[in-house]
Amino acid sequence: MGNIAVLGLGRMGAAIAGRLVDQDHAVRTWNRSPRPPVPGTAAAGSAAEACAGAEFVVTMLTDIDAVLAVVTAAHLAAGTTLIEMSTIGPDGIRKVADALPAGVHMIDAPVAGSVGAAAAGTLRILAGGDPAELDRAAPVLAALGSVHHCGPLGRGAAAKLVLNTAVITGLAALADALTVGAAVGIARADALELLGASPLAGLAGRASGGPGAAFAVAMAAKDLDLARIAAAAPLPTADGAAERLRRAVADGHAEADISVLANVDAPLGRP
Repeated sequence: MGNIAVLGLGRMGAAIAGRLVDQDHAVRTWNRSPRPPVPGTAAAGSAAEACAGAEFVVTMLTDIDAVLAVVTAAHLAAGTTLIEMSTIGPDGIRKVADALPAGVHMIDAPVAGSVGAAAAGTLRILAGGDPAELDRAAPVLAALGSVHHCGPLGRGAAAKLVLNTAVITGLAALADALTVGAAVGIARADALELLGASPLAGLAGRASGGPGAAFAVAMAAKDLDLARIAAAAPLPTADGAAERLRRAVADGHAEADISVLANVDAPLGRP
């Protein structure tokens, strides 16, 4: 298997690196701040060291500023393929592409799914880029999950904004339904059971959290802001969800999974 560098060892980045090792890829890793080593990987002292000789470089980072800083520091060599998996929106993908050295290829491949899916190799990968580059990266992507080719470079990032908008605003709406249930005497578990047999079944399951659920409130707020900016139009439901997320962050829940928004006993992000 080709050498792969994974830059960014948050919960998702570490899970992706571990999965690639499990699938017999040779992986070097680097993170901007100290992190525990990922078993089976070679930890590098810098982004450039991690990427030296790498055929593929995977970035899973917080935001566009982090991606640009790390990719610049990596000094990617011609012939390398950058697999950008962070959620930075199509505008962010264009900025990264413009910053790459000549001869470096790029695909955008944000994912649907969380840490558990990354570890199990069951992510849904929303890929954008040249079909030939996607074919070249197929062994790496296939190790992580199923690939949905969304179109040219940036289309994967665009699709991710659509999905995240639906999930985040849907979960906020479901939280309101649970609050109504509590007000009229229906226990949270009973309300979730009802909703689980409705068109909102997926969201009802997401509200329960569970193993592998790791979409932090702060990251959800950032992602929803990207979607609202990209839309350049009124989004009343998304605006309300964004305000709820901001209040949850202010209340100290930045690192909690977004399922906490549906906690009826102690509603988060409310006035």
